[in-house]
Amino acid sequence: MDRILIRGGNRLSGKIPVSGAKNAALTLMPCALLTDEPVTLRNLPRLADVDGFGHLLNQVGASTSIEGTSPGEFGRVMTIRAGQLTSTEAPYDIVRKMRASILVLGPILARMGEARVSLPGGCAIGNRPIDLHLKALEAIGAELEMSAGYVTARAPGGRLSGGRYAFPIVSVGATENVLMAAATARGPSRIENAAREPEIVDLCRCLVAMGAQIEGIGTETLEIEGVDELHGATYAVMPDRIEAGSYACAVAVAGGDVELTEVAPDEMGATIDALRAAGVTVEAGKRSMRVVSDGKLAPLTLSTAPYPGFATDMQAQFMAMLCKADGASVLTETIFENRYMHVPELARMGADIQVRGRTAVVRGVDRLVGAPVMATDLRASMSLIIAGLVAEGETTVSRVYHLDRGYERLEEKLSAVGADIERAGDG
Repeated sequence: MDRILIRGGNRLSGKIPVSGAKNAALTLMPCALLTDEPVTLRNLPRLADVDGFGHLLNQVGASTSIEGTSPGEFGRVMTIRAGQLTSTEAPYDIVRKMRASILVLGPILARMGEARVSLPGGCAIGNRPIDLHLKALEAIGAELEMSAGYVTARAPGGRLSGGRYAFPIVSVGATENVLMAAATARGPSRIENAAREPEIVDLCRCLVAMGAQIEGIGTETLEIEGVDELHGATYAVMPDRIEAGSYACAVAVAGGDVELTEVAPDEMGATIDALRAAGVTVEAGKRSMRVVSDGKLAPLTLSTAPYPGFATDMQAQFMAMLCKADGASVLTETIFENRYMHVPELARMGADIQVRGRTAVVRGVDRLVGAPVMATDLRASMSLIIAGLVAEGETTVSRVYHLDRGYERLEEKLSAVGADIERAGDG
């Protein structure tokens, strides 16, 4: 099993290209199940989760083909052809590895009139039930049954009716699922208190490119007028705002001057505001973002919230950064109840962090020390990388398969800006 080795202390300088967004890619790929025409996705990141989702699409009868890119290039072009689906079931062996697999439920149901999907897996960051997915689908005409670890959904008469659903709390995944399902319903659908994340906007734009009729894109109320069928399209995956924010945190704590390219700063307001509050210089362009830091950081008080608030997917990275701040920071996690599993690993490196329920108090320390640490989930992995970049001595991060789920060729990108980082096998 691979490990990442980091020898800390280097300033970072240069350019880092930001890849296509993992969270957007895993939402756009199932759109291809809604049509019998090819859907081509550009700027698709090279990630384990993307490969896994491709296998799931193959399992239900869709073909996937990838255009080659030059060795130094990032991203890929994938064409998905779901001319005829051969199965309406997403099996446990695939779904258990990746929570995003639940996003095939809506498209298969809409396309085939029925779907059977195993309950999902993914990162162990707390209980993430799919009840809102099911309630939203039920509201637009689905009949549901749960048994033996699977959910079976049927559309009476072979097609969903459409309807209205108001989410009691914001749910990104459930908004995505019901959006795809409603696109080809017999009648109109109205989704209230919908998630407004940029990845939701990206999904809406892709569906519109395929012929869907959606109003209110980017707002909390989405109006979908069902159409008889969707057609193929070519669409570029949005930049990964979480990857960009992660590298910004790395520059902030290690010190340096790095330009992040192929980013969308307009979608990163809360992250940029927090970096600036910590004393980091951020110069935002149209498709680039320059991050300059002397490594001296002010403490912060942050609370995660749905977009446009501070993203839960940035909490771990900011925690690692704030381990070197001059004072005590307070982080409150409101989205997931078990997203502090990186705390014991950071403590092994000398961090001073106390967790009380959903709140963590991070007291800045003069030095972090390299140590063997273990990644527990995707964003926790990145927090350990960030800490390792500023720690004295060598840090060894194991279980990096978590990292490979969401960061494309991370060690290559960081090495290019001066980090002493490499990948090594156990042997």
